[in-house]
Amino acid sequence: MWYVSTRGMAPRVDFEGALFSGYASDGGLFMPEELPQLDRETLCQWSTLSYPGLVKELCALFIGSELIPKDDLNDLIDRAFSRFRHREVVHLSRLRNGLNVLELWHGVTYAFKDLSLSCTAQFLQYFLEKKEKHVTVVVGTSGDTGSAAIESVQGAKNVDIIVLLPKGHCTKIQELQMTTVLKENVHVFGVEGNSDELDEPIKAVFADTVFAKKHNLMSLNSINWSRILVQMAHHFFAYFQCAPSLDTHPLPLVEVVVPTGAAGNLAAGYIAQKIGLPIRLVVAVNRNDIVHRTVQQGDFSLSEAVKSTLASAMDIQVPYNMERVFWLLSGSDSQVTRALMEQFERTQSLNLPKELHSKLSEAMTSESVSDEAITQTMGRCWDENQYLLCPHSAVAVNYHYQQMDRQQTSSTPRCCLAPASAAKFPEAVLAAGLTPETPVEIVALEHKETHCTPMRRGDSWTLMLRDTIEDLSRRWKGRVLNASQ
Repeated sequence: MWYVSTRGMAPRVDFEGALFSGYASDGGLFMPEELPQLDRETLCQWSTLSYPGLVKELCALFIGSELIPKDDLNDLIDRAFSRFRHREVVHLSRLRNGLNVLELWHGVTYAFKDLSLSCTAQFLQYFLEKKEKHVTVVVGTSGDTGSAAIESVQGAKNVDIIVLLPKGHCTKIQELQMTTVLKENVHVFGVEGNSDELDEPIKAVFADTVFAKKHNLMSLNSINWSRILVQMAHHFFAYFQCAPSLDTHPLPLVEVVVPTGAAGNLAAGYIAQKIGLPIRLVVAVNRNDIVHRTVQQGDFSLSEAVKSTLASAMDIQVPYNMERVFWLLSGSDSQVTRALMEQFERTQSLNLPKELHSKLSEAMTSESVSDEAITQTMGRCWDENQYLLCPHSAVAVNYHYQQMDRQQTSSTPRCCLAPASAAKFPEAVLAAGLTPETPVEIVALEHKETHCTPMRRGDSWTLMLRDTIEDLSRRWKGRVLNASQ
């Protein structure tokens, strides 16, 4: 299995190459050169698998046994999920009036990113230990990515992790989950800016390809193919849990509602659809609605500013994984994709060509949800089910309630992805007039020592980042030297 850049100007790589690269050298994102096609028989065989079983099958398909033999791969995935609180890893709650909520948040940090990052970190360490190499992971976060990335690699001897968080733009719990991990290989910076602004210095250090290569830099944001790969399993599990029966011809459809910010889960769902999973995608966003405008009108352009919402992890203006979707829609045409993305980067505005837009609106539908609708949805779900939704999950469930209220009952089952636990968002739970339920592990964060280096307005964030990276490389070389003496 080979991977190519969506922009077509970078050499193709294998899974290991894509894992360690993040962005391709031409600024594009890695995608499989050819997508396998799953037949009915394979889908029927997979339908009885557990969530970890589905991850194993998908990874075997896209990684290749010459890179990670099947037994090793299965061990890595079992290890990745060993710290999850639910025995199923991912659990479907079947609630009143046909509401299905797929809980993707039973990992250490109570968010869906634990699923893909715990696997990605195992793959990383597998390759690093074989080659006795070191990497520095650089992550920008709007809330959940940072803590999940830290948890997945904390204490690893071949990995240092630098996380930039937007000070005051995460919830208190999200911030504490990052700043209380006092491990030698964890380095957290609090940036006086929003999540789009803190992406700038990260992009700058990766754009210096000589520097990035010299210091073995890599990213664990959802630009990383490995994360998209694992996230495909959410859609397969949702399908098999909600499909009424696989005995019909053609196989039944299931509608999957995907709340999204950077569009990683959406790209994963669209790839799942392309390789043969019969799902209909609904993309649900908050008031930062660039993906909604793109689906509805073909208008992929920035708003004047990021809007702060209750679903803060989705307060993102640049959903970079849409590049993967555009590439697939264009029939893997890297020339078209490169022209579109370069125009967007130059002008921050793009109208999709008519043909591409009509393919997009055939592939998925969309909605944008206000804070008021989020709190109303949280309240209604509690009243009807005594079930607390996080604000991001409420963005998805809002669509379900809208369809119900319009009496647009269809025989197609629907599954709403729930990316985080309500326990992480007590402020939003209170805003909905409900009582937060806080697990002991989260209460304990309040009393832990914290460490976070400020990046203030007026500082050169890029320079601070470069200095930290250089310092970590020196330390690693020193350790290797001492070990060899």
